[in-house]
Amino acid sequence: MITTSHQQDTALFVAAFFDELTRWGVREVVVSPGSRSTALAMTAFELSQRRPDDLRLYVDVDERGASFLALGLAKASGSPVALVCTSGTALANYYPAVIEAETSRVPLIVLSGDRPPQLQGLGAPQTTDQLKAYGDHVRAFRAMPTPRGRDRDIAFARQAAREACLAALGPTATLEEVSCVAGGADMPVNYNPEAQVASRACQHLAGPVHLNFPFDAPLKPDFLGADNQAALRGGIDCFGLGRRVPTEGRHGAPLSIAPLMAASGELPASSVTALEELLWKRPAVLLAGEGSCETMAEAEEIVTWVRRWSIPVLADPLSGLRSIDDPLVIDNYDNLCGRPDCPVPEVVIRFGRYPISKRATTLLERARPLSIAVDVAETRDFNATTDVFVGTTPLGFVRSNWHGEGRKAQKAFAERWMTLNDEARLRILAVEWDGVTSLDAEAVEGAYVRSLLELMPDESCLFSANSMSIRALDTFYLKDGKTRAVLANRGQNGIDGVVSTAVGAAQHFGQTTFLTGDFTLLHDLNGLALQREMMLAHPEGEAPSLVIVLLNNNGGAIFDMLPQASEDPYFERLFLAPQDVRFTEAAAAFGIPSATVHTVGAFRSAYQNFLGTPGISLVEVQLPLRGVRDRYAPYQG
Repeated sequence: MITTSHQQDTALFVAAFFDELTRWGVREVVVSPGSRSTALAMTAFELSQRRPDDLRLYVDVDERGASFLALGLAKASGSPVALVCTSGTALANYYPAVIEAETSRVPLIVLSGDRPPQLQGLGAPQTTDQLKAYGDHVRAFRAMPTPRGRDRDIAFARQAAREACLAALGPTATLEEVSCVAGGADMPVNYNPEAQVASRACQHLAGPVHLNFPFDAPLKPDFLGADNQAALRGGIDCFGLGRRVPTEGRHGAPLSIAPLMAASGELPASSVTALEELLWKRPAVLLAGEGSCETMAEAEEIVTWVRRWSIPVLADPLSGLRSIDDPLVIDNYDNLCGRPDCPVPEVVIRFGRYPISKRATTLLERARPLSIAVDVAETRDFNATTDVFVGTTPLGFVRSNWHGEGRKAQKAFAERWMTLNDEARLRILAVEWDGVTSLDAEAVEGAYVRSLLELMPDESCLFSANSMSIRALDTFYLKDGKTRAVLANRGQNGIDGVVSTAVGAAQHFGQTTFLTGDFTLLHDLNGLALQREMMLAHPEGEAPSLVIVLLNNNGGAIFDMLPQASEDPYFERLFLAPQDVRFTEAAAAFGIPSATVHTVGAFRSAYQNFLGTPGISLVEVQLPLRGVRDRYAPYQG
């Protein structure tokens, strides 16, 4: 009879759990240091050392920042990312990121260490009720048992890991690579089809899950003893115990098969016919928000479909579709929707979340066109206007067997949108001239944003903060054929942990630019401490580059564009709230190189100098606090 110690049982149980996580797509784990989570943290570290290609580990002492770091990693990769924390308030500090992951459909797996049942409710230190701590904000919760090392316990640990990954990824998700043909019959592909253009995973019903692990003392797992015990039971090591043997194929060779597969999601013929009837002689637009596509090839598939139907695409900056320079991609839709001569659709098809533009939603509320929501599970329709729900992904929708095409009236309707969009484009491009003529004088925000978009490398990432930053992108980001991934935390539109999220996303790109305001940077200033972690997590000389572009207006300038705006004393005290932070000095405290600029010329030089610099760097653009509405007015309308 094989007997095991408590510490060996812990190692066997948790090692099997982590091994199964990696088999089902988890490649990254973020650890917030603590005592009660020792077994989880040490097992993650041990696996990352034994099999660095299977698991990369990050450490962040700030739980709130750690959770947003994981959010950024998962948002960029589309794969579940594991989070490890100790008991007590540590778990509560993950709450904002869990809510953001729920709303934005980002796969997170929260693994919390906890006191064993016999210490609950008896005044034990660092102990609170962690069962279902996140309520309905997680896709699934599981109270794990105290670790044991028997075969049936190992099997359960692996099954719990599988179920966690399935719940985090959501229905219709898949770990398989999907290949597709990009470009039309007469249009050669002159870009990388697999290049990322938007957040991953949010097309599906991905989200956070929570598993709570009770651990009794002694807390440190015995991996060497667990390896020996696994060898006695036919395992390679403690991480391999209980792993299923690969299946043999027809001719006896090992059969390589992904653990998770999904259906294509294409619509049945009867549904396609009904939708084509709805489009008959009714002018239509496609409203494309975050969750429309993930890669250039997918963006091209959507644009190929709208070309067939002559349907204008009102493309949110997070949709990924502004990477396609096609006349039907309407990048100035926000400005156009506020004009009295804006063409009004009778049908609107929506992919993903509602776009950022309030003008677009106001137009649709007023016009009340027939509304078709395309999503795998939810309408996500806060306007309560959905007439038809199509239960598939945007790709499943456009890949269906369509027969019709845009008729004369639809083509004329599209022409009106394209003509107005071209006119609006000239208005936006005027900011570049304004920036050139003021290379030695102060310029407006748009001139800096246009320079950033021009200079950022192809196939790099642009992560945007909320408030004025994302609105600046919506206004000044024009389709130009450059492949760039544009990401943001728009689930809750908050400023929680955005620096850490940008750092997480940056781990999946060679070059990332983070566009932010001063409130957002100040709110997560601890995220700059991840400079050290970026260097440690990558081989020497291979750390990615993250350039923070700070549009510093020294306060909440966005409120100058909202109904709260006033000359009364309350407005500055409660809303503008100037902070007077010396950000370059703060950056220096974290070992981050920085520069402060006042002109477009100086910005271009500083930004280009920092591109490719390993780790984090900062370019601070100083702007006035008041007058933002007037600075935007010449380029909107």
